[in-house]
Amino acid sequence: MVSKVILNGVSIPVISFQKDQVESRSGRLLTKVTFDFKVRSGNEYHQITTLLYKMNFEVNVPEEAIEFTGTIHNYSTSFTNLYEENKVGLFHLELIELEDDE
Repeated sequence: MVSKVILNGVSIPVISFQKDQVESRSGRLLTKVTFDFKVRSGNEYHQITTLLYKMNFEVNVPEEAIEFTGTIHNYSTSFTNLYEENKVGLFHLELIELEDDE
């Protein structure tokens, strides 16, 4: 099982992982990865959200030999109150490979 996904050099421990292939409008097969991970409120939350605001990433999944430049396809979090100390939220992230012309 995959234990981490690396986005722009930042290692994120994951609790679930799935890899898929999706067809682009031009007919090219693109890699899509879906994963869930936990984030603690406060500084850790701030670091992850600051990273995710970049939208595009160098994606690396060493255990699956996956590397691609991707963008956020879908994203959600269970956080409702970001200011409560020591709360842990679940993040769900789907990244899809960018086509060469994007």
